[in-house]
Amino acid sequence: MIKLANHIHFMSEKLLKKDALDYHSSGRKGKIEVIPTKPYSSQRDLSLAYSPGVAEPCLSINKDIDNVYKYTAKGNLVAVISNGTAVLGLGDIGPEASKPVMEGKGLLFKIFADIDVFDIEVNETNIEKFIATVKAISPTFGGINLEDIKAPDAFVIEERLKEELDIPIMHDDQHGTAIISSAALINALEIAKKKIGKVKIVVSGAGASAQSCVKMYISLGAKKENIFMFDSKGLLHESRKNSLDENKRLFMQKGSNPSLQEAFKKADVFLGLSKGGIVNQQMIKSMSKNPIVFALANPNPEIEYDIALKTRDDVIMATGRSDHPNQVNNVLGFPYIFRGALDVRATKINEEMKLAAVKAIALLAKEPVPDVVNEAYDAKSISFGRTQIIPKPLDPRLIYWVAPAVAKAAIESGVARIPIKDWEKYELELMDRLGLNNKLIRNLTEKAKRNPKKVVFAEADHYKILKAAEMALEEGIAIPILLGTRQKIQKIIDDYSLDLSDCEIIDPRNESELKHREGFAEILHEKRKRRGLTFYEAKKLMRERNYFAAAMVETGMADVMISGLTRSYKDSIRPALRVIGVEDGLNKIAGMYILISKDGPMFFADTTVNINPTVEEIVDITLLVAKTVKQYKIIPKIALLSYSNFGSNEGEDAIKMREATKILHDKHPGLIVDGEVQANFAVNKELINDFFPFSVLSGKSANTLIFPNLSSGNIAYKLVKEMSQQEAIGPILLGMKKPVHVLQIGSSVREILNMITLGVVDVQNRK
Repeated sequence: MIKLANHIHFMSEKLLKKDALDYHSSGRKGKIEVIPTKPYSSQRDLSLAYSPGVAEPCLSINKDIDNVYKYTAKGNLVAVISNGTAVLGLGDIGPEASKPVMEGKGLLFKIFADIDVFDIEVNETNIEKFIATVKAISPTFGGINLEDIKAPDAFVIEERLKEELDIPIMHDDQHGTAIISSAALINALEIAKKKIGKVKIVVSGAGASAQSCVKMYISLGAKKENIFMFDSKGLLHESRKNSLDENKRLFMQKGSNPSLQEAFKKADVFLGLSKGGIVNQQMIKSMSKNPIVFALANPNPEIEYDIALKTRDDVIMATGRSDHPNQVNNVLGFPYIFRGALDVRATKINEEMKLAAVKAIALLAKEPVPDVVNEAYDAKSISFGRTQIIPKPLDPRLIYWVAPAVAKAAIESGVARIPIKDWEKYELELMDRLGLNNKLIRNLTEKAKRNPKKVVFAEADHYKILKAAEMALEEGIAIPILLGTRQKIQKIIDDYSLDLSDCEIIDPRNESELKHREGFAEILHEKRKRRGLTFYEAKKLMRERNYFAAAMVETGMADVMISGLTRSYKDSIRPALRVIGVEDGLNKIAGMYILISKDGPMFFADTTVNINPTVEEIVDITLLVAKTVKQYKIIPKIALLSYSNFGSNEGEDAIKMREATKILHDKHPGLIVDGEVQANFAVNKELINDFFPFSVLSGKSANTLIFPNLSSGNIAYKLVKEMSQQEAIGPILLGMKKPVHVLQIGSSVREILNMITLGVVDVQNRK
């Protein structure tokens, strides 16, 4: 595992080159697009959308400007604006070069809070002209997120725009880290049993973010005289008064003028927003009991997490990195702060709203963590303590904890223009806005990364397989084992400059594998000898990669097998069935697809295996799928589909699904399942509620669809996938004794990577 960790670290350095460029350039360029929200297929639609119909909302807004929120997207639209003068760790790279970052910020707004974004890169460094530009375009937006603007310009720009505009404005670089680290500080101090008014705080870094953090700490009760802030030239001290700008002068110390190392003595809190490696073990040792260390420089913190914990077992540590506990990540704040501000149509984001976000985030960290979060981070029970002083970024509760707190603060402080009267209804709306299940892939990826498994690829002489293997290795999801002719595999690796140097390459036909082949053949022969298979034939079959890969999984040399990219589904499954077999107590396997929709994942089965299942087989397939869906921490709401609604039509398929439903109701009363039902009723909770209120699916939208035969299931998932451009994961093979997953011929690299992730999680769930 140490070797894997070192390899992952090395590859992460490489990632921001070719892969990052490919990610941004493949397919539709960039990361975001504009999608119509109204019908536009007919001439009438277009007449309403534009001329002449569009005149009506225009006139209505002209009479009452507040109607712009009623008739346009303004109320859910935020501008992410930058001039590119302080981009990430890249510095002043200009507006065009900042655009990928701003698009990325827009993507985060959308996926975490369902806020639409236009990213706007302004070619202007003059403060007055920049302010004038933003003011001129402000009528378009419900809020403005300033981003990556150098200090001290950022302070002036934000303050002026807040004074002169009446929509929410926030410079996230300043306030985001301040809000998240303040929440972490509240909880860290509680664990350390220290009072904020008495602690000594040392700060390395004096930029916009550091200054905003210190201001927030002071508003929470920290004493200015106890805060020692350092920039690259030393302590902000009265002896430097003439060389400091007015913002830095606010944090000047008087009296003694210690070095950074000297300031650490007896310090209670360290906040680092500077550069990696400037804090050593001796400095940590000199701090007071239960020291709080926020080393937030990225990608390398001021002191490495492992070194700090090795130095002091009482340290309470946070970094900006996702591979350690207590990640101070701005995504915990800005999406939900703007969500709350937009939903009450706030005129600004004030201190009360920011403090409300701080307290909500701090309180959420103390709440029992739901299974979906534990699963994502491969933990049995994450709980409040030294390694949980702030929530995890993937915690689905953030939207309905932070946004309502911000909205309430806006109302109470008098900056909200529309009140929220039913808070329970508002929280439900927030949950529905994204769907709490729409983070499935991210959660599964995080879970896979916590405990990567050995994945054997039976078709490693194909570029797509090798590229997916490289990505899985780089992300720390899997330990690839490559099957095929060594020379051919190595040539592809060399031709495409893939980094798979640490991966094991095995050629089942090579004489060096004779011992393994014979051992595997004995296993296969023992299982199939009464089905006419001779030992000679078993040895011959073990020269084939699919048989060899299946035997590796059967014997524990690998944890999961991936195949099927270049062979028919039937030919890929057969070796695994013969070598590994189905789960005890099962007679059938099944294939399931997951389609990722805006409202969460949809599960389709059977889509790949059973041509015309019987009533009993439909029951078995349903139970197999339900078991798997539950393993993803999702409650299956199952519809057995047909062309008939609850007996409205007769026919073989309708009767079959009707009888299967009856068996499921009788023998598995706790399962949310109904049928036979037409597809449109199954996925439309209002429709089924209106016509069939007696159904257990009434008022629910089915997320698991069971089809009467292979033809309908296969057609349905492919049609939905292509017409909606939804991401698909699958086919996932259900019912095997050990993890085996078979790709569709021609799967994309992304689809293969998703399958690897599912395979690793499959292993974890079984263990």
